[in-house]
Amino acid sequence: MVLVAPADAEALESAVDFRLDPGGAEANVASHLAALGHSAAWIGAVGDDALGRRLCAQLAARGVDVSYVPIDPEAPTGLYVKDPGAGVLYYRRGSAASRMNETLLERMPSLRDVRLVHLTGITPALSVGCQELVDAIFHDAGTFGTLVSFDVNHRPALWPPGVAPNRLRALADQAYVVFVGQDEAEALWGATSPEAVRELLPNPAYVVIKDGAVGATEIGVDGRWHEPAPSVTVVEAIGAGDAFAGGYLAALLDGEEDAAVRLRRGHERAGIVLRMTSDFPRDQHSEVR
Repeated sequence: MVLVAPADAEALESAVDFRLDPGGAEANVASHLAALGHSAAWIGAVGDDALGRRLCAQLAARGVDVSYVPIDPEAPTGLYVKDPGAGVLYYRRGSAASRMNETLLERMPSLRDVRLVHLTGITPALSVGCQELVDAIFHDAGTFGTLVSFDVNHRPALWPPGVAPNRLRALADQAYVVFVGQDEAEALWGATSPEAVRELLPNPAYVVIKDGAVGATEIGVDGRWHEPAPSVTVVEAIGAGDAFAGGYLAALLDGEEDAAVRLRRGHERAGIVLRMTSDFPRDQHSEVR
Protein backbone atom coordinates (compact mmCIF):
# COMPACT_ATOMS: atom_id res chain seq x y z
CA MET A 1 0.00 0.00 0.00
CA VAL A 2 0.91 3.66 -0.24
CA LEU A 3 1.49 5.37 3.11
CA VAL A 4 0.38 8.96 3.62
CA ALA A 5 1.83 10.51 6.78
CA PRO A 6 2.40 13.99 8.17
CA ALA A 7 6.00 15.01 7.58
CA ASP A 8 6.28 15.92 11.26
CA ALA A 9 4.62 14.47 14.35
CA GLU A 10 1.45 16.52 13.95
CA ALA A 11 -2.19 15.53 14.17
CA LEU A 12 -3.77 14.57 10.87
CA GLU A 13 -6.45 17.25 11.19
CA SER A 14 -3.98 20.11 11.45
CA ALA A 15 -0.86 18.92 9.60
CA VAL A 16 0.06 20.84 6.45
CA ASP A 17 2.97 18.89 4.97
CA PHE A 18 2.59 15.20 4.09
CA ARG A 19 4.76 12.48 2.60
CA LEU A 20 3.79 9.62 0.32
CA ASP A 21 5.89 6.51 0.76
CA PRO A 22 5.62 2.78 0.16
CA GLY A 23 4.06 0.95 3.08
CA GLY A 24 2.58 -2.35 4.11
CA ALA A 25 4.23 -4.96 6.29
CA GLU A 26 5.91 -7.12 3.64
CA ALA A 27 7.14 -4.14 1.61
CA ASN A 28 8.59 -2.60 4.77
CA VAL A 29 10.49 -5.77 5.64
CA ALA A 30 11.85 -6.04 2.08
CA SER A 31 12.99 -2.41 2.29
CA HIS A 32 14.86 -2.97 5.54
CA LEU A 33 16.51 -6.14 4.25
CA ALA A 34 17.68 -4.31 1.12
CA ALA A 35 19.02 -1.43 3.21
CA LEU A 36 20.97 -3.96 5.28
CA GLY A 37 22.66 -5.42 2.22
CA HIS A 38 20.42 -8.31 1.20
CA SER A 39 18.81 -8.97 -2.16
CA ALA A 40 15.08 -8.53 -1.62
CA ALA A 41 12.03 -8.59 -3.87
CA TRP A 42 8.49 -7.48 -3.06
CA ILE A 43 5.56 -9.14 -4.80
CA GLY A 44 2.09 -7.69 -4.31
CA ALA A 45 -0.52 -6.32 -6.68
CA VAL A 46 -0.98 -2.61 -7.43
CA GLY A 47 -3.52 -0.75 -9.50
CA ASP A 48 -2.88 0.81 -12.89
CA ASP A 49 -2.70 4.23 -11.30
CA ALA A 50 -0.30 6.94 -10.20
CA LEU A 51 -0.08 5.60 -6.65
CA GLY A 52 0.86 2.12 -7.84
CA ARG A 53 3.53 3.47 -10.17
CA ARG A 54 4.88 5.75 -7.45
CA LEU A 55 4.96 2.89 -4.91
CA CYS A 56 6.93 0.61 -7.24
CA ALA A 57 9.36 3.37 -8.24
CA GLN A 58 10.07 4.25 -4.61
CA LEU A 59 10.61 0.61 -3.62
CA ALA A 60 12.97 0.18 -6.56
CA ALA A 61 14.89 3.27 -5.40
CA ARG A 62 15.35 1.52 -2.05
CA GLY A 63 16.97 -1.42 -3.81
CA VAL A 64 13.92 -3.69 -3.73
CA ASP A 65 13.19 -5.76 -6.85
CA VAL A 66 9.63 -5.02 -8.04
CA SER A 67 9.88 -6.72 -11.44
CA TYR A 68 7.40 -9.44 -10.43
CA VAL A 69 4.62 -7.08 -9.31
CA PRO A 70 1.38 -7.48 -11.31
CA ILE A 71 -0.70 -4.45 -12.27
CA ASP A 72 -4.45 -4.84 -11.88
CA PRO A 73 -6.28 -2.55 -14.33
CA GLU A 74 -9.60 -3.04 -12.55
CA ALA A 75 -8.75 -2.17 -8.95
CA PRO A 76 -6.93 0.67 -7.16
CA THR A 77 -3.72 0.62 -5.19
CA GLY A 78 -4.38 0.34 -1.45
CA LEU A 79 -3.64 3.28 0.80
CA TYR A 80 -3.34 4.04 4.50
CA VAL A 81 -2.98 7.27 6.44
CA LYS A 82 -1.15 7.76 9.71
CA ASP A 83 -2.49 10.04 12.41
CA PRO A 84 0.58 10.21 14.70
CA GLY A 85 -0.29 9.04 18.18
CA ALA A 86 -3.91 8.33 17.23
CA GLY A 87 -3.72 5.32 14.95
CA VAL A 88 -4.09 4.53 11.27
CA LEU A 89 -6.87 4.88 8.69
CA TYR A 90 -6.97 2.14 6.03
CA TYR A 91 -8.41 2.43 2.52
CA ARG A 92 -7.84 -1.02 1.05
CA ARG A 93 -11.25 -2.63 0.60
CA GLY A 94 -11.47 -3.75 -3.03
CA SER A 95 -7.81 -2.89 -3.63
CA ALA A 96 -5.62 -4.66 -6.17
CA ALA A 97 -3.87 -6.49 -3.33
CA SER A 98 -7.14 -7.85 -1.97
CA ARG A 99 -7.78 -9.50 -5.35
CA MET A 100 -4.60 -11.58 -5.31
CA ASN A 101 -4.85 -15.37 -5.48
CA GLU A 102 -2.60 -18.36 -6.02
CA THR A 103 -2.16 -17.53 -9.73
CA LEU A 104 0.33 -14.93 -8.49
CA LEU A 105 2.75 -17.84 -8.01
CA GLU A 106 3.00 -18.05 -11.79
CA ARG A 107 4.63 -14.60 -11.80
CA MET A 108 6.98 -15.27 -8.91
CA PRO A 109 10.46 -16.75 -9.12
CA SER A 110 10.55 -20.37 -8.08
CA LEU A 111 10.91 -20.68 -4.34
CA ARG A 112 13.57 -23.25 -5.13
CA ASP A 113 15.89 -20.29 -5.74
CA VAL A 114 14.82 -18.20 -2.73
CA ARG A 115 16.48 -18.34 0.69
CA LEU A 116 13.56 -16.95 2.64
CA VAL A 117 10.01 -15.74 2.01
CA HIS A 118 8.33 -13.39 4.47
CA LEU A 119 4.57 -13.48 5.04
CA THR A 120 2.21 -11.85 7.50
CA GLY A 121 -1.19 -12.54 8.96
CA ILE A 122 -2.59 -9.50 7.19
CA THR A 123 -2.57 -11.02 3.71
CA PRO A 124 -4.77 -14.06 4.39
CA ALA A 125 -7.30 -11.79 6.10
CA LEU A 126 -7.88 -9.75 2.93
CA SER A 127 -9.87 -12.29 0.90
CA VAL A 128 -10.40 -15.98 0.14
CA GLY A 129 -8.04 -15.62 -2.80
CA CYS A 130 -5.34 -14.19 -0.56
CA GLN A 131 -5.81 -17.09 1.86
CA GLU A 132 -5.30 -19.53 -1.00
CA LEU A 133 -2.18 -17.65 -2.08
CA VAL A 134 -0.62 -17.84 1.38
CA ASP A 135 -1.42 -21.56 1.66
CA ALA A 136 0.15 -22.18 -1.75
CA ILE A 137 3.32 -20.31 -0.78
CA PHE A 138 3.66 -22.37 2.40
CA HIS A 139 3.18 -25.53 0.32
CA ASP A 140 5.83 -24.59 -2.25
CA ALA A 141 8.26 -23.44 0.43
CA GLY A 142 7.89 -26.81 2.15
CA THR A 143 8.45 -28.63 -1.14
CA PHE A 144 11.67 -26.76 -1.90
CA GLY A 145 12.98 -26.37 1.64
CA THR A 146 12.69 -22.58 1.53
CA LEU A 147 12.65 -20.85 4.90
CA VAL A 148 9.46 -18.98 5.79
CA SER A 149 9.21 -16.16 8.29
CA PHE A 150 5.74 -15.23 9.48
CA ASP A 151 4.67 -12.14 11.39
CA VAL A 152 1.29 -12.78 13.03
CA ASN A 153 0.26 -9.12 12.60
CA HIS A 154 -3.27 -9.66 13.87
CA ARG A 155 -5.73 -7.09 12.50
CA PRO A 156 -9.06 -7.90 14.22
CA ALA A 157 -11.12 -5.70 11.92
CA LEU A 158 -10.14 -7.80 8.89
CA TRP A 159 -11.26 -11.18 10.26
CA PRO A 160 -14.75 -12.66 10.70
CA PRO A 161 -15.53 -13.26 14.39
CA GLY A 162 -13.78 -16.28 15.86
CA VAL A 163 -11.73 -17.17 12.78
CA ALA A 164 -8.36 -15.51 13.43
CA PRO A 165 -7.06 -17.48 16.46
CA ASN A 166 -7.00 -20.94 14.87
CA ARG A 167 -6.11 -19.72 11.40
CA LEU A 168 -3.16 -17.59 12.50
CA ARG A 169 -1.89 -20.26 14.87
CA ALA A 170 -1.98 -22.88 12.10
CA LEU A 171 -0.06 -20.62 9.71
CA ALA A 172 2.50 -19.55 12.30
CA ASP A 173 3.22 -23.12 13.31
CA GLN A 174 4.31 -23.93 9.75
CA ALA A 175 6.97 -21.21 9.64
CA TYR A 176 10.69 -21.37 10.37
CA VAL A 177 10.65 -18.02 12.20
CA VAL A 178 7.58 -16.49 13.85
CA PHE A 179 7.19 -12.92 15.11
CA VAL A 180 4.31 -12.12 17.44
CA GLY A 181 3.57 -9.42 19.97
CA GLN A 182 2.95 -10.54 23.54
CA ASP A 183 -0.27 -8.53 23.50
CA GLU A 184 -1.34 -10.21 20.24
CA ALA A 185 -0.64 -13.66 21.64
CA GLU A 186 -2.69 -12.95 24.73
CA ALA A 187 -5.61 -11.55 22.74
CA LEU A 188 -5.57 -14.40 20.23
CA TRP A 189 -4.68 -17.41 22.34
CA GLY A 190 -4.69 -16.37 25.98
CA ALA A 191 -0.90 -16.86 26.12
CA THR A 192 0.41 -14.60 28.89
CA SER A 193 4.14 -15.40 28.67
CA PRO A 194 6.73 -16.19 26.00
CA GLU A 195 6.83 -19.79 27.24
CA ALA A 196 3.07 -20.11 26.80
CA VAL A 197 3.39 -18.81 23.23
CA ARG A 198 6.11 -21.35 22.51
CA GLU A 199 3.96 -24.18 23.82
CA LEU A 200 1.29 -23.21 21.31
CA LEU A 201 3.82 -23.04 18.46
CA PRO A 202 6.08 -26.08 18.87
CA ASN A 203 7.26 -26.47 15.27
CA PRO A 204 9.09 -23.24 14.26
CA ALA A 205 12.83 -23.19 14.78
CA TYR A 206 12.54 -19.71 16.30
CA VAL A 207 9.63 -17.93 17.97
CA VAL A 208 10.25 -14.25 18.67
CA ILE A 209 7.88 -12.61 21.13
CA LYS A 210 7.93 -8.79 21.12
CA ASP A 211 6.80 -6.89 24.21
CA GLY A 212 7.06 -3.21 23.32
CA ALA A 213 9.38 -1.16 25.51
CA VAL A 214 10.09 -4.21 27.70
CA GLY A 215 12.05 -6.00 24.98
CA ALA A 216 11.92 -9.16 22.90
CA THR A 217 12.38 -12.84 23.68
CA GLU A 218 13.57 -15.54 21.32
CA ILE A 219 12.77 -19.14 22.18
CA GLY A 220 14.53 -21.29 19.63
CA VAL A 221 16.50 -24.40 18.93
CA ASP A 222 19.31 -23.17 21.19
CA GLY A 223 17.15 -22.12 24.12
CA ARG A 224 15.64 -18.90 25.43
CA TRP A 225 17.05 -15.38 25.35
CA HIS A 226 15.51 -12.07 26.35
CA GLU A 227 16.93 -8.80 25.09
CA PRO A 228 15.67 -5.58 26.71
CA ALA A 229 14.57 -2.82 24.36
CA PRO A 230 16.77 0.29 24.37
CA SER A 231 15.21 3.53 25.53
CA VAL A 232 13.75 5.45 22.58
CA THR A 233 11.71 8.64 22.30
CA VAL A 234 8.71 7.39 20.34
CA VAL A 235 7.19 9.60 17.65
CA GLU A 236 5.04 6.90 16.01
CA ALA A 237 4.98 3.15 16.72
CA ILE A 238 3.33 1.89 13.52
CA GLY A 239 5.95 0.23 11.30
CA ALA A 240 8.44 -0.52 14.07
CA GLY A 241 7.50 -4.21 14.14
CA ASP A 242 8.35 -4.54 10.46
CA ALA A 243 11.67 -2.80 11.07
CA PHE A 244 12.39 -5.21 13.93
CA ALA A 245 11.66 -8.17 11.68
CA GLY A 246 13.92 -6.74 8.98
CA GLY A 247 16.84 -6.28 11.37
CA TYR A 248 16.40 -9.70 12.96
CA LEU A 249 16.06 -11.50 9.63
CA ALA A 250 19.09 -9.71 8.19
CA ALA A 251 21.16 -11.00 11.11
CA LEU A 252 19.76 -14.51 10.66
CA LEU A 253 20.55 -14.49 6.94
CA ASP A 254 24.03 -13.19 7.73
CA GLY A 255 24.58 -16.40 9.69
CA GLU A 256 24.53 -14.73 13.11
CA GLU A 257 24.39 -17.54 15.68
CA ASP A 258 23.98 -15.40 18.79
CA ALA A 259 20.34 -14.82 19.74
CA ALA A 260 21.26 -11.66 21.65
CA VAL A 261 22.80 -10.13 18.53
CA ARG A 262 19.83 -11.09 16.36
CA LEU A 263 17.44 -9.44 18.81
CA ARG A 264 19.64 -6.36 19.20
CA ARG A 265 19.74 -5.96 15.41
CA GLY A 266 15.95 -6.03 15.47
CA HIS A 267 15.77 -3.44 18.26
CA GLU A 268 18.26 -1.18 16.48
CA ARG A 269 16.23 -1.16 13.29
CA ALA A 270 12.96 -0.64 15.14
CA GLY A 271 14.48 2.26 17.07
CA ILE A 272 15.14 4.13 13.83
CA VAL A 273 11.48 3.91 12.78
CA LEU A 274 10.08 4.71 16.21
CA ARG A 275 11.68 8.15 15.96
CA MET A 276 9.81 9.16 12.77
CA THR A 277 6.35 9.28 11.23
CA SER A 278 7.34 7.13 8.23
CA ASP A 279 7.82 3.33 8.16
CA PHE A 280 11.31 3.62 6.66
CA PRO A 281 14.12 6.21 6.84
CA ARG A 282 14.24 8.09 3.57
CA ASP A 283 18.03 8.41 3.52
CA GLN A 284 18.70 4.67 3.85
CA HIS A 285 18.54 3.28 0.34
CA SER A 286 20.72 0.38 -0.70
CA GLU A 287 21.84 -1.30 -3.89
CA VAL A 288 20.66 -4.88 -4.35
CA ARG A 289 23.44 -7.41 -4.16
